[in-house]
Amino acid sequence: MRRLVQTATLLTLSLFSSSSMAQTLSADDIAGKVEAAQKNLKDFSVRINGSATLEGGNQKIDLLVSSIPLSSLTRIVFNAPDALADNILILDKKTVSNYLYLTNQVTVAPAAKSKVDGFTFDFTRLTDATVSLSRTDFKLKLLETQTVAGGKAYLLEAIPREDLGVSKTRILVGENGWRVLKLQALDPQGKVVTELNFSNWKFNAGLKSADLKKLPRDAQVIKR
Repeated sequence: MRRLVQTATLLTLSLFSSSSMAQTLSADDIAGKVEAAQKNLKDFSVRINGSATLEGGNQKIDLLVSSIPLSSLTRIVFNAPDALADNILILDKKTVSNYLYLTNQVTVAPAAKSKVDGFTFDFTRLTDATVSLSRTDFKLKLLETQTVAGGKAYLLEAIPREDLGVSKTRILVGENGWRVLKLQALDPQGKVVTELNFSNWKFNAGLKSADLKKLPRDAQVIKR
């Protein structure tokens, strides 16, 4: 009888252990789930707000991002900081078009050579709904699991395999829909230079390329 009880106890412990192990996710597992969630993704939009390092120091940032990933086409409308309010950034595979509201000008430059003046954050990374979870570009590490509205969230650390202007990025991924909820970019000294929150995610809303590329017809175009 004693052996039977011991055997039953061991079996119970084994089952609980197996269940616990099955629920344990690695950083690569989480990245894989985020990627899998994007397979049928035709378009998305998201509000991004927080703070970023500009030439004048750390400032408030508020963006509306709309994208068609298969076309690598992204539209970013700036609401803040005030100096960039109503500016529009349009990115595709070949070019970046930067519309300046105050001058009604559009600067068009090759994507590989362009940057948004004053920002340490690379906005071309927003053309991918997975943001910074490419395992070919980053070494990923799971830092912790958190409880957020809607369920669990996983805090990942992504260290770039090549120089991207930041030493590491921390990404909070929500288990509900496997969406990015928060992003922090750190400089080589460990200082947070960008901190962004992601909200109001919308998927497959029927966005059109023409809508994402739309700019004022009377804007002056300057090519670099």
